Amino acid sequence: MATSKFQALWNHPAGPKTIHFWAPTFKWGLSIANIADSTKPPEKVSYPQQIAVTATGVVWSRYSTVITPKNWNLFSVNVALAATGIYQLTRKIRHDFFSEEQAAVAKE
Repeated sequence: MATSKFQALWNHPAGPKTIHFWAPTFKWGLSIANIADSTKPPEKVSYPQQIAVTATGVVWSRYSTVITPKNWNLFSVNVALAATGIYQLTRKIRHDFFSEEQAAVAKE
């Protein structure tokens, strides 16, 4: 049973013998880096970078579902990229626009 599942994965058109497996696998490094950046102060987060990360995640998630063969590794890494990008953008927007309003209210 386990051998047949391993063989099916090994011989899949998007399996470990192809670039279609390794490119998305290494792309997980971007998602991990974005998660690690969540410890950075929000003022150090870059709008253009996070917009690009989010857009890349959304576009390639869609693409990975319409290509043949379906590449679920590519889909999952891009969903993770979009999610971490949205999270970082949310942190940045909250810091830039809402913390100033709260500071002004506190001064009054």
